[in-house]
Amino acid sequence: MGLPFWHDREKDAGISVREHNTSQESTIQDGAVKYTAAEGVNSTSVTYQDASGAPVETDSPLGYSVSFWTSLCLNINQMVGTGIFSTPATILQGVGSVGLSMIYWFIGYLLAQSTLAVYLELASYFPSRSGSEVVYLEQAFPKPEYFFPTTFAVKHVIFSFGSSNAIVFAQYVFGIAGSEYTNWQLKGVAVAAYTVATLGLWTEYTQHLAIWLIRTAVVSLSNKWSLRVVVWFGFVKIATLVLISIAGLVVLGGHTKVEDPMINWHDAWKGTSSASAYGATNAMIKLIFSYAGYTNAFSVVNEIKNPIKTLRWSAPFSLILVTSLYILVNVAYFSAASREEILNSKQIAAGIFFQKVFGSNGASRALNVLICISAFGNLMAVMVSYSRMLRETGRQGILPWPRFWTSTRPFGTPLGPYLVQFTITVIMILAPPAGDAFNFVVDLSVYPSSIFNFLLVAGLLLIRWRRSKLNLPRPEYRSWAIAIGFALLANLYLLAAPWYPPTGGANGGDVSFWYGTYLVVGIGLLAACGVYYYIWIKALPKYKGYEFRQTVLEFDDGSVAHNLVKVPIAELARWDVEHDAVGRLRHRTTYQSSTDIDEDKSDEQKKISQST
Repeated sequence: MGLPFWHDREKDAGISVREHNTSQESTIQDGAVKYTAAEGVNSTSVTYQDASGAPVETDSPLGYSVSFWTSLCLNINQMVGTGIFSTPATILQGVGSVGLSMIYWFIGYLLAQSTLAVYLELASYFPSRSGSEVVYLEQAFPKPEYFFPTTFAVKHVIFSFGSSNAIVFAQYVFGIAGSEYTNWQLKGVAVAAYTVATLGLWTEYTQHLAIWLIRTAVVSLSNKWSLRVVVWFGFVKIATLVLISIAGLVVLGGHTKVEDPMINWHDAWKGTSSASAYGATNAMIKLIFSYAGYTNAFSVVNEIKNPIKTLRWSAPFSLILVTSLYILVNVAYFSAASREEILNSKQIAAGIFFQKVFGSNGASRALNVLICISAFGNLMAVMVSYSRMLRETGRQGILPWPRFWTSTRPFGTPLGPYLVQFTITVIMILAPPAGDAFNFVVDLSVYPSSIFNFLLVAGLLLIRWRRSKLNLPRPEYRSWAIAIGFALLANLYLLAAPWYPPTGGANGGDVSFWYGTYLVVGIGLLAACGVYYYIWIKALPKYKGYEFRQTVLEFDDGSVAHNLVKVPIAELARWDVEHDAVGRLRHRTTYQSSTDIDEDKSDEQKKISQST
């Protein structure tokens, strides 16, 4: 990453931050950890956080364009991708019966709701910090200092690609056109689709490339309009699921050409005994990921006025709405086709439904259009949330070039993070060959994410404990203990389940080699981050005689970030006197001599004696 050598210019220049007329320090000490208090414009609640965390941006440089409906649609757009059109068949195959499949969808809701309660409480502790888990992990595990920010930053930058979503979108675009495609044609359309959302260019090279460039333009060039487009896609997705649900009820009423709409409901538990342990486990994992996205709006908390009041209604409502529609859509699928038809067909469940209910003429093309819209909205919602998380990672000071990550110039959008996402996604679309290599790279990000998700829930308990020791105010929202316990068990399950061997044996996964390779490599990447952290923060400073200290950088757009600088051991006492716990300069703009510091300490002791 180049971090150990990048800060030398800062040291040579003395101090690279502006002087504050008054120290903004308001510090609470708990052992070796210092907590600061800050209040943002968006909330009346005070944010108490570890001083090493990224400083609170009092006035969000990204504005306050996120309303109730925007936050609702941010969640809906990430939850409703392409999974609901194909996952029901996978879950049915895993659990064996229609009845158990329906119960699984409700269990998925309970698991999601428990984790959502954890996020709501975490957000209520830090109402003026965007970035969701970037912030929550930073604050839950402040020691070792900079360890979690470093590890999460590496993971999040490397795995910030959306290649699988773009590939799925491209496949359905060709489905609409009704044409065959080569591997490189598929990749070309996928790259085009992702560029539309990122770069803001218009070209007539192909119709698909134009659509892709429009999407990129909207997200990168206008924060307000990108959120409006997200809202539009959210309503289109809901309308699509409502359409399928109503059609399913019409089928159940016997008003279509489907011969026996009750065929799966006469014996809903048929096939339950044939389910395997691996099938049930795989079905649960697929189900949990089908609900993923209900915390998407937490990545833009600092762009919401009264964020907890808004999110405590919009987030649960989005989850309840999507769950209700998921269950109704499953009812529609199982009413239109028999269990055997769904399991034996090469078509996705939605494809069978459309063909049975609307006929073959144009049904497939109409379905592909709806799935394309759904996939496209999912891409946009993920880009918005990931850009905020990458920006927050850059504000922590552990990545080089903080202005690149943090600044919102020139369009009022996080252009740097969008560029990183775009670059990595294009590489991931073009570089890996189709098949094992692509599936492996996509799977690689899953297990580290599961580890961080488990630590996030456990971290809530640590934050509660520390705040109770300091007698800090109760949060605006506090989740039930049963919800936290349920979330812990669910995330622990996601850590253990992937190790269970598939039915086809050690090589029976979605790759031709050992199914657990991506698990071991994922853990290895986190371990490599730990080694890098030790060398960067511990070994090299000890060997070269310096320690890292943080300063606060303030940019002309109102963005605020931390910046790590190397301070020689001989200068540490002087540095600590001149800077507050956050890293802001107090009243001095040049280094003092050690004599000056001794005189200051002597004066302070005299004042204490006189007051006594």
